[in-house]
Amino acid sequence: MSKPLIDDVDRRILEHLAQDGRRSNRDIASELGLGEGTVRGRIKRLQENNIIKIMALTSFAGPEPQQLAYIGVRAELLLVEEVAKAIAKMEFVRFVATMMGRYDILVITLVKDGSELISLVNEEIM
Repeated sequence: MSKPLIDDVDRRILEHLAQDGRRSNRDIASELGLGEGTVRGRIKRLQENNIIKIMALTSFAGPEPQQLAYIGVRAELLLVEEVAKAIAKMEFVRFVATMMGRYDILVITLVKDGSELISLVNEEIM
């Protein structure tokens, strides 16, 4: 049985980054009771394995500011179309496309904050 791509520690680190992507590894490590090197290494591994890509998100002005997020999804070849259709029905999803390359599906979402994005990815897409 293969090792999961991310574990609970990775998820907790991702939750902190979703709240503020500019937070230092030291701050995250302190809050999670981990060493700074552990946090740095895990973030690096997640980036190298194309699990995460850290980038700035534009905040859209309005009564409730929203953030645009691009999500790359991998799926089994025979299930790509089915997975894409299921994702397209999700509340915060604004655009879905199947594609070739690093990811099988591109998802564009508008969410109110990082917590909503993490919830969408962890509870609905994964």
